[in-house]
Amino acid sequence: MRVSMIAAGLASAALLTGASHALAEDNEAGVPLTPAEAAGTWTIESAGHALCTVTLGAANTVKTSATCSEYFPTSPTRWQPTKDGMALTDASGQANIAFHRWSNSLFVSHRASGVDIQLRRGAKGQIGQGLPG
Repeated sequence: MRVSMIAAGLASAALLTGASHALAEDNEAGVPLTPAEAAGTWTIESAGHALCTVTLGAANTVKTSATCSEYFPTSPTRWQPTKDGMALTDASGQANIAFHRWSNSLFVSHRASGVDIQLRRGAKGQIGQGLPG
């Protein structure tokens, strides 16, 4: 009985070690985004709701979906790496929103209003439901 309990404990520990190793590989918190990493479609979300999509180009370009216009004072046209993530900027170079890097596929912007905005790699369904009440 003890042998089976020890074996089960070791197996669980091995699984946990593997899981933490996988998480560590995706943990890029505080690291600037490189153009090669940025290229592709990303979804802007808040409180679990997909708001709109942006496509980041390797040449620091930004294309937004039509639903993004209601979330930005001016349309983002470029992105730039920052010391701990990235920022979307308008044509004049002013940052619309800065994101702190949490992992390879997640960036977060903590807003003064208390509503966090996430930038997640990939396109999600049900875009444009608006910010939660």
